[in-house]
Amino acid sequence: MRGFLASSIGVTCAATLALPLTPPAVASTARPVPTAEAATTAGPAAEATAARSATEPHVPGSTQSLPLRPLTRDRTAGAPGEEGLPARDVRRFSLVGVVWDDPGTELHGRVQVRTRAAATGTWSGWQDVETHNADHAADPDTPERTSGRVRGATAPLWVGDSDGVEVRVRAEPGHDHRAGTPGEAPTSQLPPGLRLELVDPGEAAPPSGTRVGGLSAEATAASAANADLAPLGATEIPAESPAVTEESPTETEQSPATTEQGPAATEQDPAATEESPAATVERPGVREERPGVTVESPATTEQGPAAAEREPLSLNGADRTERQAKPYIGPRPAIVTRRGWGANEQLREKKFVYTKKVKAAFVHHTASGNNYSCSQAPSLIRSIYRYHVKSMGWRDIGYNFVIDKCGRIYEGRAGGVAKPVLGAHTLGFNSNSMGIAVLGSFTATKPSSSAVKAIARLTAWKLGLHGMNPKGKTYLKSGGGNLYRKGMNVRLNVISGHRDGFATECPGGKLYRKLGSARTTAARYQGR
Repeated sequence: MRGFLASSIGVTCAATLALPLTPPAVASTARPVPTAEAATTAGPAAEATAARSATEPHVPGSTQSLPLRPLTRDRTAGAPGEEGLPARDVRRFSLVGVVWDDPGTELHGRVQVRTRAAATGTWSGWQDVETHNADHAADPDTPERTSGRVRGATAPLWVGDSDGVEVRVRAEPGHDHRAGTPGEAPTSQLPPGLRLELVDPGEAAPPSGTRVGGLSAEATAASAANADLAPLGATEIPAESPAVTEESPTETEQSPATTEQGPAATEQDPAATEESPAATVERPGVREERPGVTVESPATTEQGPAAAEREPLSLNGADRTERQAKPYIGPRPAIVTRRGWGANEQLREKKFVYTKKVKAAFVHHTASGNNYSCSQAPSLIRSIYRYHVKSMGWRDIGYNFVIDKCGRIYEGRAGGVAKPVLGAHTLGFNSNSMGIAVLGSFTATKPSSSAVKAIARLTAWKLGLHGMNPKGKTYLKSGGGNLYRKGMNVRLNVISGHRDGFATECPGGKLYRKLGSARTTAARYQGR
């Protein structure tokens, strides 16, 4: 299983904590620093006009990057580091996060923000921002990880239309970003280069680039990747009736992954996995050994919308028999396209990258809070997209699909919803999988029944295209992480939570406990 242009963003768990409201400080005069998005990042001129009325027009689709400064004068050895910004006026934004220089560094501490609503001028209480986001990074040694643009980051937090902000970041006592360095003791310091990122999602994708039929070249390419499912420029891929899906063998014939399992199987064929003979699978408290057959994967570094479809098939007798059986593919649900949620295709890298197949789905939450309406979901997705690309340095949004609290499904990373697009959602397991993120934080809050049902509908269809049983098990080869060493073949549920592949709280305990129901429902949609 070869890694390439992958990252794992998934999502960590964030809980909103309301603390006593402190009086707003006088607006700071510190200047924001320019970032890679110099044209839209706050600078001296922008700062001079930052206190304008909330009713004045503002530049849509932008990121302000503000360097954090020490908040304490305590310089005694071992004193926890503390950085932040006093309350200040800023250009309007709707999503906030904190980034730092080294993506391999974790921020052990607490990040809190409070914001001022642009419409009312009211300051919020302090809110916690989820800090442990290292599990949402590109796999080790992949081009996306080693691009030199990637940064460490917290999870993003949706705060709504705001024009004022205050932030404080305090290191956790006894932890140091340099912990583990030979000869250095923990000094409770924060990682270098801390910056506050304030994201304005904008209203829609700005018109730019070479245009074809009313679309930019990049938007045309993203839309064309779904040409078999919807017209060019469509804002939504329509739902498919169950009868069409269950009776048509076409999609099974196109999928190289249909050799994975039989119609009634609950676990994948060991011989069909990519593993070494007598592979050992190590899990916490469990040690399993089983014989295997080495399967050489075809080159998976091809780029272009049709790359995955060009993979040759090699079928044994049992596989040929299976292909003649009824395809277990759930009806395709309606999916809002990137054009539908207003993606600015100029932000992402132009090429699409594919993995071999989709053997598993990892479920995440965005840890961005639950204070959004369903009508705001496109704006929230645009904000996360911009945060992933501009603030964190990824090639595109990390998830393959996004689901809102009303159960609406959105296309994530570009390349085609029916294709095995390589995402950046689960560190170590981005290859041969897909990532589904539910908008919200589900550590203490239950996900809506509509969102859980949408997970089932989406996985019944997409996993079905690749011959996978939602109630089954499969093997994935680890690309490296904090649970499984690189190269290890790990037995996982076909529908897994982020925490199954990486030591994280994601997708939150409340959502994680709903995955059993999602598996059962997805299998029923497939006709099993």
